[in-house]
Amino acid sequence: MQSHTSTLAPPHGGGAPTAVGTDQAPRFYDDGTHHPEQGTLLGFWMYLMSDSLIFAVLFIVYAVQGRAYAAGPSGADLFDLPLVAVNTALLLLSSITYGFAMISMQHQRKAGVLKWLAITGLLGLGFLGIELYEFQHLIHEGAGPQRSAFLSSFFTLVGTHGLHVTFGTIWLVTLMVQVSKHGLIAENRRRLICLSMFWHFLDVIWIGVFTFVYLMGVLP
Repeated sequence: MQSHTSTLAPPHGGGAPTAVGTDQAPRFYDDGTHHPEQGTLLGFWMYLMSDSLIFAVLFIVYAVQGRAYAAGPSGADLFDLPLVAVNTALLLLSSITYGFAMISMQHQRKAGVLKWLAITGLLGLGFLGIELYEFQHLIHEGAGPQRSAFLSSFFTLVGTHGLHVTFGTIWLVTLMVQVSKHGLIAENRRRLICLSMFWHFLDVIWIGVFTFVYLMGVLP
């Protein structure tokens, strides 16, 4: 007698699998209806909160070690506030241009999104260029991270933020390629929203760095 196995197959319209007579292996189908619509955004908010804890720890370390000069130079001796102000303006302006990219996305203007993303990326690269110049200048003057606890905490805090901007710029370029290739599909729109939250988050962190590290650092 020939055996006949019963396997599971989905009913019409998706849902739970049903048993049908067939010799094939069980197959399960997922129509995506059980996934939360805002799951990605919720997960990204959780990531930003965890990143906030990292920067909070770095700010606390700087608050403790920010006056430990070890008979070396202080912030008043090292910081070039006009240059840092230009750098701050570049990053804040990049947040505005990214906002224009989001407006273009809402109006389904692919070319506008790509244009404003490109401008945002150039501003981000300008920010990184000035920051690297500042680091190189400090190290050349003998004020590297090994000179004192103050400089160790300074390089760690500012460098961590710069590393985030670097990753954000790489993400931005990758997203430009995806939008150029696939257009403003739902997946790319969601990615644009996540990158927007990340980029604005970096702006908020930098405002704290500019105020707490640089402005307060030049005080006697």
